[in-house]
Amino acid sequence: MIMKKILLSVICALASFVAADACTNFIVGKKASADGSVFISYSADSYGMSGFVAHFPAAVHPEGTMREIYNWDSGDYLGCIPEARRTYNVLGNINEYQVAIAETTFGGREELVDTTGLIDYGNLIYIALQRSKTAREAIDVMTSLVQEYGYYSSGESFSIADKNEAWILEMIGKGGKEKGAVWVAIRIPDDCISAHANQARIRKFDMKDKENVRYSKDVIKFARKMGYFDGKDEDFDFAAAYCPADFGGLRYCDARVWSFFNMFGAEDMNKYLAWASGDATAEPMPLYMKPKAPVTLKDMQNGMRDHYEGTPFDVTKDLGAGPFNMPYRLSPLSFKVDGKEYFNERPISTFQTAFTFVAQLRSYLPDAVGGVMWFGTDDANMVVFTPVYCCATEVPDCYKECYADPVEFSWKSSFWVFNWVANMIYPKYSMVIEDMRAVQGALETKFYAQSKEVEEQALAVIDASPKYAVKMLTELTCNSAEEALAEWRKFGEKIIVKYNDFVVKEEKNGKVQRGKTGLVGKIVRPGYTEEYKRAIVEQTKDKYLIPQAK
Repeated sequence: MIMKKILLSVICALASFVAADACTNFIVGKKASADGSVFISYSADSYGMSGFVAHFPAAVHPEGTMREIYNWDSGDYLGCIPEARRTYNVLGNINEYQVAIAETTFGGREELVDTTGLIDYGNLIYIALQRSKTAREAIDVMTSLVQEYGYYSSGESFSIADKNEAWILEMIGKGGKEKGAVWVAIRIPDDCISAHANQARIRKFDMKDKENVRYSKDVIKFARKMGYFDGKDEDFDFAAAYCPADFGGLRYCDARVWSFFNMFGAEDMNKYLAWASGDATAEPMPLYMKPKAPVTLKDMQNGMRDHYEGTPFDVTKDLGAGPFNMPYRLSPLSFKVDGKEYFNERPISTFQTAFTFVAQLRSYLPDAVGGVMWFGTDDANMVVFTPVYCCATEVPDCYKECYADPVEFSWKSSFWVFNWVANMIYPKYSMVIEDMRAVQGALETKFYAQSKEVEEQALAVIDASPKYAVKMLTELTCNSAEEALAEWRKFGEKIIVKYNDFVVKEEKNGKVQRGKTGLVGKIVRPGYTEEYKRAIVEQTKDKYLIPQAK
C-alpha cells in the first residue's frame, strides 16, 4: 500500500519549507568544541518558505510499502521507491540516533541538472535521517539512492554529522547523460571547524585516504568526459570542475564562510580577504581549520546572527543601513543605477530565513539525552533558540506546520509571531535591538539551565525507565517552545507601545510609565543619528535650511 495518506500533506507542505536557495552551515568537530559536542548549524533561507518542525515517528512498515517522492521545491510528484522495513524517529533535521543533516545549494553547472532523476536533495535528507544510525550510513544511503534512482536537484552541499564525527558531502547530477550523480565526501577533523554557504567548498582531496574521504568512482572521469578537467588525477579540484568560482559565488557566498572563520578560526583571515571579496584568482580558503579557542553552543548561535560586524563587509555603517543602522539589505542582491550594476552584501543572518538551528550531538550521553536541535523560526538574529530533543515523541504546537501557513497569519505559529516582532524592529533597529537582546538572552539562559536540570533528571531514570526519560525531554521540548512564543508575543505588545510613532516612552521595571494625568509619561524623541542628519543635508543642500532672521 502506498503511503499517500500519511505522507502527502506533510511532503507537500514541506516543499515550501525546505526549498532553501541560500543557506549557511557551520560545522565544529568534537575536539574543537568546548564541551565535546559535535555541532552543525543551518539557516533555511528562501522567500516564501515558512518555518516549522516536521515529525516522522519511528515505524515498522509492512512488506511492499512504497514511499511516494514529491519534489521538495515544487511539490510535484516524481515517483515512488520501496520504503525501508524500519524507519527511525525524526524531528526536523535530527533523528533519534543523533544524526543531523543540513544543506546549502551551490547550483554549479546548469547543464548537469537531471530532471529525469527521482530523488532530490530534500528527500535525500529526510530519507537518510529515517534510515541511518551514523553519518557514514547517511552518506551511504544518500549516494546509493541517487545511484539507483537518479538525482533530480542541482549542485548541493550537505553537512552530515553524528555524535562522533562530521562530514561535508558535495553532489551534482549528470544532466541526464548518465544515471546518478558525481560526489565527494570529506570528514572534518575532530579538532577543526568548517563552513559552507552556497558555494562548493571541496577542492583537492586525498583519494588514498579511505577512512576520511569518499567519492564516486567516476567523479574525475565524468569531469574529463564533459571537458571540465584535463590534468592529472592528483590535481583534480571538485569545486573548480563542477562549480567554478565567480564574483557572486565568492562575495555572496564564500564571504559568509570567511566571516565564520574570522570569528572562530585560528588563521589570519586577511590572507583570504581577496577571495571572499570576489577575486576568483586569489588564494582560496581551506575547507577547514583549527579554532582559536574551543567553540561553545552560544558561539554557534551568535555566529549565525552575524552581519559582518567589525569587518570590511560590515553592513551597519553606510547609508544603506538607514537612519537606525539596520544590519540587513533589501533584495535583490544587485541593482542598477545609471546603467551601472551594484550589489548588496549577503550576510549570514538574513531577512528571508524560515527557520534556523544548531544541532548539538554528544557522544558521552545516551542518544535520547545527547541529541538536541536548538531551533528557532525566522533568522537567527531575531529568534530565541529552544531545545528540540531527538527523542521527542511530539512537536510543540507552535512548531507544527498546520499553523505555519505561508500566506495566513496565526498567533499560534512561532514562525508568524517571531516574524511579526522582527518586522516591527527592522525599521527602528538601533532603537529597539537592546530591548530585544535582553529578552532573548534571558530566555535562552533560562532554557540552557532548564535543559541541564532536566537532562540530569532524565539520566537518573533512563536505565530503569527510558520511556519516562523520553517523556520528560518531550515535555521540555514542548514547554520551552510554547514559553518562547508567549514571551515573544508579550515583547511585541510592549515594543509597539514603547516605540510607537518613532518616539521612546519612559519605562520602569519593565513597564511603560503613565503621567500624572493618566496619559503617557516622559517621552524621548531620538530623531536621526548625527551621521544620517549629515547625509540628509549633503543630499538636499539648503532645501530644509531654516532662514536666519535679519
